[in-house]
Amino acid sequence: MTTGKINVSVENIFPLIKKFLYSDHEIFLRELISNGTDATLKLKHLTNIGEAKVEYGNPILEVKIDKEGKKLHIIDQGIGMTAEEVEKYINQLAFSGAEEFLEKYKDSAKDSGIIGHFGLGFYSAFMVASKVEIITKSFKDEPAAHWTCDGSPEFTLEPAEKTTRGTEIILHIAEDSLEFLEDSKISGLLNKYNKFMPIPIKFGTKTETLPKPEDAPEDYVNETVEIDNFINNPNPAWTKQPTELTDEDYKTFYHELYPMQFEEPLFHIHLNVDYPFNLTGILYFPKLGSDMQIQKDKIQLYQNQVYVTDNVEGIVPEFLMMLKGVVDSPDIPLNVSRSGLQADAAVKKISNYITRKVADKLKSLFTENREDFEKKWNDIKIVLEYGMLSEDKFYEKAGAFVLYPTVDDKFFTLEELKEKFAANQTDKDGKLIVLYAGNKETQHSYIEIAKDKGYEVLLLDSPIISHLIQKLESDNTNLTFVRVDSDHIDNLIKKEDTVISKLSEEEQTNLKTVLETIVPKQNYSVQLEAMDSQAAPFIITQPEFMRRMKEMSQSGGGGMFGMGNMPEMYNLVVNTNSPLATTILNTEDKSNQEHLVKQALDLARLSQNLLKGEALTAFVKRSFEMIK
Repeated sequence: MTTGKINVSVENIFPLIKKFLYSDHEIFLRELISNGTDATLKLKHLTNIGEAKVEYGNPILEVKIDKEGKKLHIIDQGIGMTAEEVEKYINQLAFSGAEEFLEKYKDSAKDSGIIGHFGLGFYSAFMVASKVEIITKSFKDEPAAHWTCDGSPEFTLEPAEKTTRGTEIILHIAEDSLEFLEDSKISGLLNKYNKFMPIPIKFGTKTETLPKPEDAPEDYVNETVEIDNFINNPNPAWTKQPTELTDEDYKTFYHELYPMQFEEPLFHIHLNVDYPFNLTGILYFPKLGSDMQIQKDKIQLYQNQVYVTDNVEGIVPEFLMMLKGVVDSPDIPLNVSRSGLQADAAVKKISNYITRKVADKLKSLFTENREDFEKKWNDIKIVLEYGMLSEDKFYEKAGAFVLYPTVDDKFFTLEELKEKFAANQTDKDGKLIVLYAGNKETQHSYIEIAKDKGYEVLLLDSPIISHLIQKLESDNTNLTFVRVDSDHIDNLIKKEDTVISKLSEEEQTNLKTVLETIVPKQNYSVQLEAMDSQAAPFIITQPEFMRRMKEMSQSGGGGMFGMGNMPEMYNLVVNTNSPLATTILNTEDKSNQEHLVKQALDLARLSQNLLKGEALTAFVKRSFEMIK
């Protein structure tokens, strides 16, 4: 038996490991299972190239709890270690077995899936254990070794009785970590970190009911049998080629990833690239509607099938964080505890690749089945609109598939829209005016007035639409988006012909004076317009520029400073050619005149859903009195 001190530069590194190296104690299990997987994959590689003259077989990893003995066992059937290798890889912390292995076999081992964190990863065991034992036998014909350490730099190393190849790590669980002896705790961790590890992982047994024999009597009770409980799927969908998978396979995998998600995804994107970096994965578009809440726990990051984190910021472009799925890349640089990304050029390249791949997939979906794409539009638009605003590369490609629906459920791309609307909706200055509504119900009367004129009205109702149309206008000369309730229709699309007012200039001045004494100045700006005599006498509009800036300010990232808190301002457009305008002007009785103006204003407010509370109660009461 030999004893000695672990070759570390700090007198006692274990408290430092416990405190600083790993922020999350539970990841010790991930690290130890990753090491066991490494050891197994190394053996596979060496047998494949003929360097290990042993039978690879069907190795598994096993996790066992010994509750009475307060021990946790992690057992692999991998490459194993000689006493000399234990001394080198475990005691000389400066070396990493995986690093040396990769250096030696870097050309042939490129695709063997070796994680490469033996060394520091192993020492995470001391976060939960008061003592750690390693019993290991190498694939080489050498005696087994038994290493023991109680968390101080002292260790013992002696021969062991073990006759089977591989490594068993025994953790003597510390008093402050006894939760790691609970089946439910270990099962939860295995399910979180190791659900898709490439080597089968056994954890206990489970009861399986045998099928009923064909000739069984009616009162036959099905037999049960105890079988090994394997907790992982070693060949998840993302590790396969897209040609090997059906739509049903993708849906099954989606529910494997998200067992509590009952809705089907709308479609998927399979990522598969091996140059200039290695990346695989599957992204799913779930139904999103207009909800801007980004839930960041949806896309999972793996490194060679080992779960790393669900914080994929930097790797996945921000606008795609609303998606679900898996990204797996051995090329993503992680800090030593694998829980944080390092800033790196490769990460940016990966993000750009994902952006491009998503754009290409959307274009092909649109081209192959436009009708189906249109049906899904409202469920995916928020992601795409956000992408156009946040990623220039996505914006460049988006013109080919981003849609602009009308209130009548017709869909146009921007180029189609320009072509379709140009003849009818170009104003006297040669500008194409695109009319849109934010809400079909509350802006119904304005939509109908526009449609009566033969105009198309888009329905643009996402919370970031003001930002997007601002960008579209700046990139497309002679194109303006105007909401249908921002002015009366003749002002929205100004043609050459102007309607002459029935009222003289003096009468108009008098009418405006009357109105301004009655209409509240803090909310309404009175505007007289000569319109068709059949048009509504009072119309409430909200100036496009002011409203848009306010919306942009409220939804963040734009608009004018402080505008989000400004009170709502409206224009009260009074049709000077309406009979009501003449009646108001000619009414001698001031009380009657005020009553007419208030009633007309309230009717206009009612049509815009602006009449609420006390004002609505007063209006209803006044209206009932009129029909007594």
